[in-house]
Formats: sequence, structure tokens, C-alpha cells
Amino acid sequence: MKRRHLLQTGAASLVFPFATPSVAALGPAGVINHTAIQRVCAWPNLQLLPDGTLLAFIFNQPCHGLWEGDLDCWASEDDGKTWRFRGRPAKHEPTTNRMNCAAGFAKNGDAVVLCSGWADREPVGTLSGPHRRVLRAWICRSSDGGRNWSVGTEFPAAPDTEAGRNNELIPFGNIQIAADGSLCSAAYLRKDNMRECYLVRSRDDGRTWTELSPLNPGGNETDIRHLGGGRWLAASREFREKRDVHIELFASTDDARTWKRKMPLSLPMQVTGNLTTLADGRIVASYGNRCWNNFGVDVRLSDDKGETWSPPIRIADCPRSDCGYPSSVQLKDGHVVTAYYTQISEDFHYEMRVATWDPKRFSVAGRPVG
Repeated sequence: MKRRHLLQTGAASLVFPFATPSVAALGPAGVINHTAIQRVCAWPNLQLLPDGTLLAFIFNQPCHGLWEGDLDCWASEDDGKTWRFRGRPAKHEPTTNRMNCAAGFAKNGDAVVLCSGWADREPVGTLSGPHRRVLRAWICRSSDGGRNWSVGTEFPAAPDTEAGRNNELIPFGNIQIAADGSLCSAAYLRKDNMRECYLVRSRDDGRTWTELSPLNPGGNETDIRHLGGGRWLAASREFREKRDVHIELFASTDDARTWKRKMPLSLPMQVTGNLTTLADGRIVASYGNRCWNNFGVDVRLSDDKGETWSPPIRIADCPRSDCGYPSSVQLKDGHVVTAYYTQISEDFHYEMRVATWDPKRFSVAGRPVG
């Protein structure tokens, strides 16, 4: 097995108890970007507590799961300006990592995180071999704002399909409460060139997950959004061919039980979307843009429940194509905070960044207002 020992990658240097923003960059129409957490690949999932605290669930290592690591919870009490480590929903077991997650809140207010990962991982700083065995997802739960976590294991087995045999489901995106009171999340399978996405459902407020239904037979990372009254949207990363990997929009009108394809939501190489409903009723779709010489994060707006969308609006530039996975929430003052990750250099330099922007500045036509 090929190994590469990396300098200055001890655990203390990889996770900081405090993060100081870099100089903020003022972008178009007042978009502000800054570095939030360094030396993490992140793939952040943002959630907003009732008291206004932001929680970010991130992979705490500067690599794509190439060695051991954990899913951490960081918190910001100043609208995303500064961040502190708060808790560890999924602490990895030896020779594994915990990194892929879906997150949200149960009806009783508890934070719920579904977290998968990979087996056969080397210690921190040593590259693992190419074999990646997916771990069954854990069900992590916190009743104190992300500080302390309990862990359950009752997550459904993969379906008996070609992609599901000897495989496990990988949760992704936001956990949402359905019209019937159940909790829902997306989860996907990946094996060789096969990908399948499913909707998983919990009937006991997120403690166990027992129901599984198809969502996108050709997709993997998918974010779901309940629009109310049993209407849903899903932004699914879809693979049609090697050079056509994009976000496809799906919809459900029967409370997430069955799904129909609506339209492409992005161009090829614009991938891994997040859906957010604003206080004014508009929907924000945010996603990473990996098109050559245009690396960054874009958003699109819809004011008709996803029937039509604005042209892309740039909210962040990134130095390299290894970037994106945005997650957005709206603050009480109306501004949107979008967290995303980016690679800075090939020597395992990654960071989580945050863009803060005002959706009132943009019309659905994509133009700044006023």
C-alpha cells in the first residue's frame, strides 16, 4: 500500500478551538466573504438554532476522507463572523472516519445528524489505499444545542439492488419534517459507476429510520426541501455521462413518497446543491461551480415554488475547482449565510468559508435591486 506521511498534520494542528476570519472581501451587491475554519475539507451543513446560533457540521480533516477523522459541530453566535468548536456528533472508531452527513431538527427541537463514513482508513496524516467500504450511518442526537451527543445505529440497510448489495446508504443534505409529522432525509448509494438516491423516513421523531423510497435512480448527493402541504423539491447531483454531472430538480406532491423529474437546475460541472426557503417565500438554490476559470459558489432564486429560476448569481469565488458544497440559512435580519469549502493548494490546505449576503438586493431576474 502506498503511504505518504505528511508534515505538520497532528490532531492539534488540524482542528482549531477558535477561528479568526480573514479580511472580508466585499463582492457584488454587498456580498461579504471570509475564511471561517481552516484546515478542514468540511462539506459544511448549516443549521440555525431558535436563539440565532449557527451550527456547522463538518469533516474535521483537510482531505477527502483519505485518513481517519470525525464529524464535528462548530457554532457561531455572531451571525457567522467567528466560530468555535462546540461538540463532536460522530467520533470515529479506529481505522475509520465519519464524514458524510444529513442534519436538521426533530419536532421536539433536538438536533439530529445522520452520519456515515469509510472503513479501512489510515491514521491522520497517512494516505489510505483506494478501497473504500461505506459504513452504516449513525443516528446522532443532541438536546443541548450541539454540545453533547448520543449515538444510535438503527438506520436502514441498503436495498437489494446491484448498487445496494454489499453496500450502505450515505445520508446527505437537510433533514425536514413532513406534513404527516415524520422526519425525512435523502440518502444515496455509490458503487463503481452506479448511483441511486432514496428518501429515508423516521416515524419516531428521528430516533430510528425504517422507511425507504426511490428518489433519483441516477443521482447521489441530494438536498430536500418541504414547501408545505405535502409539496417538496429535491436538488439532486445527477450523473448522465462523464462530462455531464449537474443538478437535476425533482418534485413531490404526495409528501415525499414519490418523485418526478422537473428540470436541470445547473449546467454540467455545477454540482451539489442546497435548497433554502426565505422568509418572503422565495427559494434559494446554492451550488458549487467547477467550470474552468469560473470556480466558486452560485445561487439561483425562485418565487414560484421552483417552477422558474433566476439566472445564476455569483456569491463567492474560489481559487481551485475542488470547492463548493454550499449550505445556506437565513438570519433573523434577513441576510443569508452560506458556508462552503475550498481547496487552497495541493498540500492538503482546505478551509471552510462563509458568504453573507442580502437576498433583498436581488430580483428573480438575477439583477441587483435598487
